[in-house]
Amino acid sequence: MKLYALSDLHLRYEPNRRALESLASHPDDWLIVAGDVGETRDDMDFAWRTLTARFGRVLWVPGNHELWTLSREPGALRGDALYQDRVAQCRAYGVLTPEDPYPRWPGEGPHRVLVPLFLLYDYSFRPDDVTEQGALDWALAANILCTDEAVLHPDPYPTRAAWCAARVESTLARLATLPADCKTLLINHFPLRYEHVRLPRIPRFSLWCGTKKTEDWHTRFRAEVVVTGHLHMPATLWRDGVRFEEVSLGYPKQWTWRGDISQCLREILPGPAR
Repeated sequence: MKLYALSDLHLRYEPNRRALESLASHPDDWLIVAGDVGETRDDMDFAWRTLTARFGRVLWVPGNHELWTLSREPGALRGDALYQDRVAQCRAYGVLTPEDPYPRWPGEGPHRVLVPLFLLYDYSFRPDDVTEQGALDWALAANILCTDEAVLHPDPYPTRAAWCAARVESTLARLATLPADCKTLLINHFPLRYEHVRLPRIPRFSLWCGTKKTEDWHTRFRAEVVVTGHLHMPATLWRDGVRFEEVSLGYPKQWTWRGDISQCLREILPGPAR
């Protein structure tokens, strides 16, 4: 039995849809989908129809794209209401979400708990000499502005940073109840550590990549592996003896050179030896 992970499917792109359909069946294995499935209900339905037919269990955490409100129609879902709608959609397919009980890994090995997270970002991934108030101006000075600023609404919270703070607080309360003898696999769309935001072409995009409130979570909560996406830069990194896996697929031009999508599917457990 194996645990795999993939993120940033971006299913509005037809090559990514065809690739997902080409995945081989893994009926005895689990799959983590670490966010950015797409922007629409149709994208989500396509993903869950395809993946639940191929894997024994699927887990999802939201990226920013699932939380975009693209419709200008009155009554269009925004913010937390949109997130809860995505959660309900996942549950209709049996896909686990950050709102469900954390599952214990049933495979071989020590006591491990899979921890799907939804934490967002708060603009704290910035240099020390950039103030919170000046953060957006700092990014704009390099012609960087995330689309989230226009279409990811924080309702009912006043700001995305406030929504992030609330998610961090509620998640900490849940993490505190984990058994003391278990290892964790922390699963989030956004990186948990600022140092892992490796964006050489657009470094100031880091503002939309996480929160410094999670910098020590890999040791604080006994992580064996941390699984994230968002950066579209797949990599295996190590810190404090913990393996960090960035598992993005990305846009077609970013991954097709790697060959078949099976080459992008990351094995988390048992995983590679260091």
